[in-house]
Amino acid sequence: MTTHPTTPPPRWAVWAAHLTTLVVLPSGLWRIALVLGYPSGYHEAGFVPFQTPGAKIWMLALSVVCELLAFLTIGLVRPWGEDVPRWIPLIGGRPVHPLAATVPAALGAVALTAMWASMPWWWTHPHADMTDTGRLMVGIIYQPLVLWGPLLAAVTVSYYRRQRPRC
Repeated sequence: MTTHPTTPPPRWAVWAAHLTTLVVLPSGLWRIALVLGYPSGYHEAGFVPFQTPGAKIWMLALSVVCELLAFLTIGLVRPWGEDVPRWIPLIGGRPVHPLAATVPAALGAVALTAMWASMPWWWTHPHADMTDTGRLMVGIIYQPLVLWGPLLAAVTVSYYRRQRPRC
């Protein structure tokens, strides 16, 4: 239940927010395949470092955390991004201050855009530990991540415009 007036998000923002969860999914599934023991494009020697327990925990945790962070983008177009859900102790039911959502989302958008900006040039770097097919496959699987930052930025701007205090 919203405690302050709000306008519904534009349809494009809702689509963009949901798309963020999908652009993260291929790379997460690829890492989970590595965790399950499938070489996923690596030569036998190149695959060895991924078989340690620490590497498996890291890859699984990274996949889950990335998907959860992408899912938070949906909060920028849903009611739980405007009012804290009632089931959350101490703060449940209170309105979310627009900057409490906008600032972390904007910083995340900048960081993600910077982090993945070089991904289109994946194929220009040597990957001696991968097969040619694996190098192609991983490059294609990771390309959608280039969209994560810009999608988050667009949804963040839409959220801020709807939630900013009116004069």
